[in-house]
Amino acid sequence: MIKVKIVSRQQQRYVQLLTNAQLPQLEITEDPQQATVLLADPPLVAPHLAEYPHLQWLQSTYAGIDALIKPEIRQDYRLTNIRGIFGPLIAEYILGHILNHQRHFPRYKLQQQQSHWQSHPYQSMAGKTMVIIGTGTIGQHLAKVGAVFGCHIIGVNRSGITASADFQKTYAITALNTALTQADYVVSILPATTNTDDLFDQDRFSHCKNALFFNVGRGNAVDEKGLLIALEQQYLCHAFIDVFKTEPLTTDHPFWRHPKITLTPHIAAESFPEQVFTIFKANYFHFQQQQKLNYLIDFKRGY
Repeated sequence: MIKVKIVSRQQQRYVQLLTNAQLPQLEITEDPQQATVLLADPPLVAPHLAEYPHLQWLQSTYAGIDALIKPEIRQDYRLTNIRGIFGPLIAEYILGHILNHQRHFPRYKLQQQQSHWQSHPYQSMAGKTMVIIGTGTIGQHLAKVGAVFGCHIIGVNRSGITASADFQKTYAITALNTALTQADYVVSILPATTNTDDLFDQDRFSHCKNALFFNVGRGNAVDEKGLLIALEQQYLCHAFIDVFKTEPLTTDHPFWRHPKITLTPHIAAESFPEQVFTIFKANYFHFQQQQKLNYLIDFKRGY
């Protein structure tokens, strides 16, 4: 039998899905000593990995696995994450905020409450340039949606090789500054690695020209003091931040009440159990048959 332990905020739902699926040779266990497979939220399981002496494979319920790739944590098992399901959710988040901001919907809501009739000039997304840093499946979906709205799409990745036809130009990360000079919208979808630590600092932001900035990747990529200076110096018009170096934010954090920052509590793309389970199920059959797993993480690269 293959003994699977679930460690997740959505524990009950995953148990129900596994029970209903009746996967061959699978047995759910609550005993870490017996588990060979984990279906787990990375932040919850990371502090306890040493308790699983027989662990062979961990299926993350998140796309982000930075909690599990720290050098001091064991890496003697196969780690897979979730991909291919977050593109639509991230695109909804980005496009929703852009439209809300540019079309002044919050202002009109306030005016409605005050019975105040006044129009405000606005701009269309058509003709704007969106720079997407991270051109994986999420970035590719966002590029496709942005293009439908008439945006000029620029991608930035490690190699500079274009990931899909929806990117009209792609720069290597070494040319990020050049890409930023063209941006109306800057979207970071980067994973957490040592190479992305504080990538967006004061100097980096200085290449922007009053752009909207989004971070829906990982919080380590943004130097928070640099971001505040960039907003003050009008390198950025507004920042929409969903991920942070420390979560949750402390109550005295300057982001909370900053007029040019919109923050959300890491909700841009939720891991819905039904979608996660579809990926786990396919991988389970690969694992059972000793085949290569989908979305395998390279511990050295961090993704």
